[in-house]
Amino acid sequence: MRILSGLQPSGRLHIGNYFGMMEAALKLQHEGEAFYFIADYHSLTSIHDGKLLRSHVRDLAIDFLACGLDPAKCVFFRQSDVPEHTELAWILSTVTPMGLLERCHSYKDKTARGIAASHGLFAYPVLMAADILIYDSDLVPVGRDQKQHVEVTRDIAVKMNEAFGEGLLKIPTPRIREETAVVPGLDGQKMSKSYGNTIELFEEPAKLKKKIMGIPTDSTPVESPKPTEGSSILALYQLVATPADYDSMIADFQRGGIGYGEFKKRLLQAMTEHFAPYRERRAEIVANPSYVDHVLAEGAEKARAVARQTLRRVRDAVGLG
Repeated sequence: MRILSGLQPSGRLHIGNYFGMMEAALKLQHEGEAFYFIADYHSLTSIHDGKLLRSHVRDLAIDFLACGLDPAKCVFFRQSDVPEHTELAWILSTVTPMGLLERCHSYKDKTARGIAASHGLFAYPVLMAADILIYDSDLVPVGRDQKQHVEVTRDIAVKMNEAFGEGLLKIPTPRIREETAVVPGLDGQKMSKSYGNTIELFEEPAKLKKKIMGIPTDSTPVESPKPTEGSSILALYQLVATPADYDSMIADFQRGGIGYGEFKKRLLQAMTEHFAPYRERRAEIVANPSYVDHVLAEGAEKARAVARQTLRRVRDAVGLG
C-alpha cells in the first residue's frame, strides 16, 4: 500500500498542525510505503518572498524530522525537487472540466480571506491531483477540508483513463482523518495562524509560559467547581497528558478548591514534558545542517525514480516524446 501526504510550508508549525496532521503521518509511515512531501509549489500561491519560503521549507523539514519522521521508513522530499509534478499537472489540466474546478470550495474560501485570485490558486486541485497520481498512490489521508480535492483527483484520473486507456492512472482512495478534537487556540477558537491564537510546536519556554498562563478563563472563585464544558485548558491538557492525569484534572475541576492558575501550571508542565524529546532532537538536527540536505536530496532521488515511470507511461499514452 502506497501512502501519499503533503504539508505546505506556510510558517512555523503549531501544535494544531502536529495533532491534526503530523501525528497521524508519523504513525502511517509504519503501515505502508509512505511518500511525504513539502508542498512548496503550492505555497507559491500565497508566499511571494523567496527567502521566506526557503526558510519555511527548512523549518518544516527540521520539525518533521525532529518529531519522528524516519527517512528509512518513508520517502521525504521537497515537491519542487521533482519537476515531474508540474508536467503531469499540465497534462491533467487538458482533460479537467472547468466546471469541476469552479465547484471547489477551497478557491472561494481563500479568495474570501484575502488571498489574491490567481490561476495557480484556481488550478490548485489539478496540481494536487498530479501530486497524488504521479506516485500511483493507493491511500491519501486528508482532513475533511481536503476531501473534495481527493474526489477531484479521482474524477480527473477517470477522465484520463477514459481518454487514453483504462488503467493508465491508479484511482486513489481518501482516508478521512478524524481530527483529534479540534485543537483550541489561546482564545478558545480553532487554533489557526489567521486567528493569531497559536502555540508553536517549538515555542521558546518563556513565551510558552506566557501564552499558557494568559489563557482567558471565567471568574469562578477558587473554592467553587469549575465548568468543564468548553474549557481550553482541559482540551489542550487532554492532548499532552496521560489519561489518568486528564481524569484527575477533570475531577479537580468538578471538586473545586483549586484555581485556574494551578491548572495552567499543570498544562504548562505536561506540554513541556510531551515535546521535550522532540525539542532535544531538533537541537541535534539544527546543529548538523547537512543532515537535512542529505535527507531531502535522497528523498527526491527516490521520489523522482517513481515519478519518472508514471510520467513516461502518461507521455507515451498521450503521444508526447
